Amino acid sequence: MFKHILLPTDGSEFSLHGVKLGIELARTCGASVYALHVIPPFHTFTYVTEMLAATEASYMEAAVERAENYLAEVRDMAAKVGIPCDSSHAVSDVPSDWIVQEAQRRHCDLIVMASHGWRGFTRLLLGSETQKVLLTSTVPVLVCH
Repeated sequence: MFKHILLPTDGSEFSLHGVKLGIELARTCGASVYALHVIPPFHTFTYVTEMLAATEASYMEAAVERAENYLAEVRDMAAKVGIPCDSSHAVSDVPSDWIVQEAQRRHCDLIVMASHGWRGFTRLLLGSETQKVLLTSTVPVLVCH
C-alpha cells in the first residue's frame, strides 16, 4: 500500500495527533516516514508578537531549536514502534508549497497531516495550510481531525 509517508508538523497538539496516526499507518503498512517542519522566515513587520521583539539571528536560532525539538519528538515516536524516520526543517513563507514540493522530492506516496494547527486570529490571517496542500498536491493527503 503506502511505502513512504510525509508527516508535516508545527508542534501543535493537533499536528501531533496527525503524526501519531501517520506513524500507526506506517507501522501497519510497513512504510517509512519523513517528518517536516516549515519555519516562517523573519519579517520586520509581522502579526506574530515573538518576531517583533526578536532580531533575525535570535529568531532563527530559536526557530531552528524549536523545529529540531518537534522533529526529535516525531523521530522518537517512530523509533518506539520500529518505523524508519528521517526529518528536516525548511524556511518558507508558504509552508503548503514546501510540503507539496518535499513530498515530491522525497518520493512520498502519502501526506498525513492535521486539519489545522494554528488557532485563533493567526489562523484566520494565514488561512489553512492543510487546505492549500489539498488543493495543490499530486500526492494523496490524509487529513486527521
